[in-house]
Amino acid sequence: MTDPRDSTLTLNPKYDANGLITAVATDVATGELLMLAHMNADALAKTLESGEAWFWSRSKGRLWKKGESSGNVLRVVEARIDCDQDALWLKVDAAGPACHTGERSCFFRRIESGALVRDA
Repeated sequence: MTDPRDSTLTLNPKYDANGLITAVATDVATGELLMLAHMNADALAKTLESGEAWFWSRSKGRLWKKGESSGNVLRVVEARIDCDQDALWLKVDAAGPACHTGERSCFFRRIESGALVRDA
């Protein structure tokens, strides 16, 4: 049976048991995957309202605006939701590194033969 979320044009996110939805952010110009995080309803609302990415920090148990301390905000150019509305894709213009380590992307390491290799 098909869930009505699968074909509607009404935004109706399917949050998990913790009230969260997965969100990925990619660079709008290059398509590079920058980060993966989670949003609750408040974070999604603040993101859509402000045009800058907000997330729910599972470790800190609070809302956080990407770049609130570093200044490396993610300006949302386009927001998409998948077919069953349980994952978000943010196309962003990043004002600096997306990763808290200072790397451009949180995905700066490859797994090769079971070992991690840093991108050049």
